[in-house]
Amino acid sequence: MTQTPVRDTGEAPRESPQASEDAGEAPVQDDLVEIRWHGRGGQGVVTGSELLAEAALLEGRYFQAFPEFGAERTGAPVRAFTRLSSQPIYLHCPVLRPGVVVVLDPTLLAVIDVFEGLGQHGVALINTPLSPEQVTPRPAEGARLYTVDATRAALDCLGRNIPNTAMLGALTRVAPVVSSQACVQVVQRRLGARFPARTVEANLTAFWRAYSEVKGATA
Repeated sequence: MTQTPVRDTGEAPRESPQASEDAGEAPVQDDLVEIRWHGRGGQGVVTGSELLAEAALLEGRYFQAFPEFGAERTGAPVRAFTRLSSQPIYLHCPVLRPGVVVVLDPTLLAVIDVFEGLGQHGVALINTPLSPEQVTPRPAEGARLYTVDATRAALDCLGRNIPNTAMLGALTRVAPVVSSQACVQVVQRRLGARFPARTVEANLTAFWRAYSEVKGATA
């Protein structure tokens, strides 16, 4: 497996392009998982997608993690994408048909179609104090809809509305595309390189709180 190593700038590793430009149509990959993240600038949307990808790397898998092109202004809608597979990934485009949708800001449900492309067997995880039955609009019939109050977990544990690590914890509960322990290792390593130990522990507390408090239903 060839991966671009983590750089000191903090940018998450990306899959090496390999010779995909010459490969023609991308081959079908049965175990390819595509995740689309929605949120607003300042909530850690891009970092969340990268932490998930780095956890996949720890488990020996191929990955991609990248944001939608454009400035990440505080409060502006932001999208990021993660792909995971046991095989090299030859797609190089935004995630249009996600298997998992993660929404860090529930106000986006009234602004954009966060469920666009999510199939009837998909998973949607929404940061909201509402129960899954109370969420509107809803994904396609048959999709699994989960909610968790990641904002409250972040405020209680971190003192700031940065719910990405809490959402990551909930994600490993409802759609275990990587193990929770791999995510914990990545959070400890990546945040530990930039922040004091108490900040890392606060993020892990939010992670496990959301993991335990997530609520689920079938749409």
